[in-house]
Amino acid sequence: MFFIALVLICFGSKVKSDASNHHFNKGDLVPFYANKIGPFHNPRETYAYYDLPFCPPDTVKEEKLSLGEMLNGDRLVSTLYTFEFLVDKDYELLCNKTLRKTDVSKFRNAIEKDYYMQLYFDDLPLWAFIGSMRYTDEGKNSIYDVFTHFEFEVLYNKDQVIEVNLRSDYNSLAYMTNEKEVDVGFTYSVKWKMLQQPFEKRMDRYIGSSFLPHHMSVHHHSITFSSIALLIVTISIVTFYVLVLRKDISKYSLDVEENQVAENHEETGWKNVHGDVFRFPKHKSLFAAALGSGTHLLVLIVSILGLGFLGYFPPYARGVFWNALVVVYAITSVVSGYASASFYSQLEGTNWMKNMFLTGDLFFVPLFLTFGLLNIVANFYGTTVALPLRGIVMLSVVWIFLALPLLALGGFIGKNRSTDFQAPCRTAKCPKDIPKLRWYRGVLPQMALAGILPFSVIYIQLYYIFATVWGHRLYTLYNILFVVFILLLIMTALVSVALTYFQLAAEDHEWWWRSFFCGGSTGLFIYGYCIYYYFWRSDMSGLMQTSFFFGYMACVSYGVFLVLGSVGFQASLLFVRYLYAAIKCD
Repeated sequence: MFFIALVLICFGSKVKSDASNHHFNKGDLVPFYANKIGPFHNPRETYAYYDLPFCPPDTVKEEKLSLGEMLNGDRLVSTLYTFEFLVDKDYELLCNKTLRKTDVSKFRNAIEKDYYMQLYFDDLPLWAFIGSMRYTDEGKNSIYDVFTHFEFEVLYNKDQVIEVNLRSDYNSLAYMTNEKEVDVGFTYSVKWKMLQQPFEKRMDRYIGSSFLPHHMSVHHHSITFSSIALLIVTISIVTFYVLVLRKDISKYSLDVEENQVAENHEETGWKNVHGDVFRFPKHKSLFAAALGSGTHLLVLIVSILGLGFLGYFPPYARGVFWNALVVVYAITSVVSGYASASFYSQLEGTNWMKNMFLTGDLFFVPLFLTFGLLNIVANFYGTTVALPLRGIVMLSVVWIFLALPLLALGGFIGKNRSTDFQAPCRTAKCPKDIPKLRWYRGVLPQMALAGILPFSVIYIQLYYIFATVWGHRLYTLYNILFVVFILLLIMTALVSVALTYFQLAAEDHEWWWRSFFCGGSTGLFIYGYCIYYYFWRSDMSGLMQTSFFFGYMACVSYGVFLVLGSVGFQASLLFVRYLYAAIKCD
């Protein structure tokens, strides 16, 4: 909790402390910054504001940004707009400018791709389109218009800004249809109006506009559906336990070997593999590393959801979420080290340093390689999502001086505090042959079967999450997301337990990796949904946006695979221990 508090102090206090700085006297300059521009349908493809030939000041001042702001692609710069508190302006001239042919071409391209711009007025976000495109002669010809006048309506309460509205004036246009020089005059107006709403609620409009009543009903129906599905699965498993499994356990509660002699027959099914069921899996170090990485990411997700539920991610608080994500990931590295090393020691592993290396690299290396490749693509396109050198240095410092030491510390503690593996049955010297199984009992068919129900739990929420991360929607329902995540974990655990039982009933004792793969198969379903969302639910296009979408979603899906794989295995391990502890098999 100390480390979590440190994150909140370093990254959350910026938002809360700023509340005391939003007081103005009449005539005081209100902070105003331009942030970025980009095509509306490609949210991650954003460019610097002055990449378009607007009216720059003589000296463009860049706001100092946090790591989270840089990761989000923010690049705040000064403008010629001046806003004095409570001072109205009517058609104030920003600048007169002659647009050259290349400038006209840039604006035409921006209008054709539905470019928008993002601004910040006293830390309140504003958006506006660059211009509009009209069609004449039954759609054969296009007319490109650039908005040259913007109207700012500022609502205030006493000495604080509460709300800002930005409107484009469709009567003030500059025609960019022909590629020739154009003389343009950019102007703006400001109107101040009083409002009784308190400052603490000025972000409520963004939350309210993002989730209308019919959206909330969709979320509630999603939880209801997921709960009913979980209840049906639970009832089915309990019924099977009462009618079948409990009778088997009661029947074989006596010594297995004596029972076999007395009844003069050979046992079959899960009872027959009691000498192999706790045989350690192949590639022990890799298995323990996967378990440790999955546990680490699980703690990370729960921590982020907890912080969101407590209100530490206010809407449009620049960089706070990404700052918290980076630092919490680094801090919780101690969990991966501990979980991996302790379990590796239980599996009688000896090279714990190699195990720590695998644990630290299993998720981070694919993420780092993806980030490096996509950062090169972003630099090639000249977008603001390309992390500058300062941001890369900051990430490196966090990883080298925080994440790695905590990973090693967790591994050292886990190695020295681990206990012997608790197996209720002795492992036979020679492994029993696995009988030939039908095709549907293979790894891939079982993974496909295992992922259906857990994916159905999160299917509806995925759309809203994608629309937030890869769109312009705002997601603040951390309480609903937390409930859905818990339902996902429970469903994954139940499905993994059921499939592990049927695997053992077929006398297939190699369940360790199988339970991990089946539990994590939901991650593959999520990536399949990514393909569906990209082509049928979004309007994203272009190499830049496509590479970012599929590259980073591959990392997210892989992370979900590790998380749910760990949950599936841990649930199966508890079940197998209970199952074989209930009979006397030594």
